[in-house]
Amino acid sequence: MRIQVRRTGGFAGIERHAEVDTSGRPDAQEWQALAERAVASGRGTPPIGVPDGFSYQITVDGKTVYCSDPRLTDEQRKLISRVLKEGA
Repeated sequence: MRIQVRRTGGFAGIERHAEVDTSGRPDAQEWQALAERAVASGRGTPPIGVPDGFSYQITVDGKTVYCSDPRLTDEQRKLISRVLKEGA
């Protein structure tokens, strides 16, 4: 499973992008379950965010959803944090 996160916005407006490929990872099932829950609660179009807040584009195996601060679900927040931390 390929998981991509793109973060835009914020005070400085700096874009950040990271990707994780879970193929062959011992924790692949955990990643898959988290990604499925995060995508299920995403939107098909970018939501209106708050001033200086972050907006996110999450793509899992070609399916893209959008979300933004401060309305992230716990699953979205966890997935975004993990991908931005561990991804390349």
